[in-house]
Amino acid sequence: MDSWTSPAVPALPFTAPAPRVHDTARGEITPLAPADGQEAGLYVCGITPYDATHLGHAATYLTFDLLHRALRAAGHPVRFVQNVTDVDEPLLERAERDGVHWEDLASREIQLFRDDMVALRIIAPDAYVGAVEGIPSDVAAVEAMLDSQHAYRVPAEDAAPDAGDEPADVYLDLAQVPTFGEVSGWSTDQMMEVFAERGGDPDRAGKRDRLDPLLWRAHREGEPHWEGGSLGAGRPGWHIECTTIARDHLGTPFLVQGGGDDLVFPHHEMSAAQARALTGGAFAHHYVHQAMVGLDGEKMSKSKGNLVLVSRLRSAGEDPAALRLALLSQHYRTAWEWTDAHLEAARDRLARWRRAAAAVRQEGSAGDAVAREVAERLADDLDTPGALTVVDRWADDVLGEETSASAATARAEAAVLLLAVDALLGIDLG
Repeated sequence: MDSWTSPAVPALPFTAPAPRVHDTARGEITPLAPADGQEAGLYVCGITPYDATHLGHAATYLTFDLLHRALRAAGHPVRFVQNVTDVDEPLLERAERDGVHWEDLASREIQLFRDDMVALRIIAPDAYVGAVEGIPSDVAAVEAMLDSQHAYRVPAEDAAPDAGDEPADVYLDLAQVPTFGEVSGWSTDQMMEVFAERGGDPDRAGKRDRLDPLLWRAHREGEPHWEGGSLGAGRPGWHIECTTIARDHLGTPFLVQGGGDDLVFPHHEMSAAQARALTGGAFAHHYVHQAMVGLDGEKMSKSKGNLVLVSRLRSAGEDPAALRLALLSQHYRTAWEWTDAHLEAARDRLARWRRAAAAVRQEGSAGDAVAREVAERLADDLDTPGALTVVDRWADDVLGEETSASAATARAEAAVLLLAVDALLGIDLG
């Protein structure tokens, strides 16, 4: 699947500190420290393309864009991979509701997502992989787990005739994965509270454990399906796509698995369990999650329909740089609610930064103290509010008394600071 066009990311004249972030699985701030010259593998779960990019999506992809930039600035080459869940129940249900073919709906929304990512200056993935593309790899993985007895079949009596002589759905046997729970740290009761609403089928007759995740669904009439080798015709379950895409395009274990914190369980927990079943080893070294963005007292989500869409804001004439700044004003691990005041404050901040940049366009020496401070704030658990405060102070100094010592220092460091704002925060001040 085609990715999108990446923004140019300028090189900094110094090496930034290695980022430290909160690792969900460890429950603490931990440094991301790939060996010198070793590629940092970054996998961020992508969209299910049944609706447009909302600000909750944008916040997540911006967070991992910042982490990508921080790793690069610290001298680590990054390989970034993202999936697209271009076949799944929510997509099929929305297509049926709207009377369109599911592939047409997916294609339209994927392109809109690409356009939003370009506007927001998100670095593009090195591999942007649709779930459908990965089905042959999913089939091989599920067959391997059946062979190793990490998976089992449950007869599918309502399957279509082409699903095989003894059609069956296939499930992961979590009893064979003693590390299950290593990502979330949740109790069984906590898992059961959300499993059904997040795509699980705890009441499926024939399962060995109510939490066992679906690996392969035998073909039912009216559903899209693919050749599944010894599995029969059908399609993969949700979680297996990320396990195989990450394994195939990054290798395991890779550095960071990322996404919204609603993916901690079941998606990231199940992806890790499947990787253990397949390889015997860890899926990722670290797990990093973006907190939810709300609207009117609820999580912003497609299922609730309470969305502020990036594309609509852009169509209304909002500057994508202001949208990016509005999201940067909130720390990634703190849940918050979007209001128009966030955008108004971001517009004002952007205008002030641009006035300061214009005032020093032809000035600046090799001074880099302020730029280094921005890099330090970003390295400290992606402290974007702190980084913005550093740039605010610089802009205030530039626009203040030109004869003051602080103004002189700010002007002298302008060139490197403007590079850092672009390279680290993704804001091009022109």
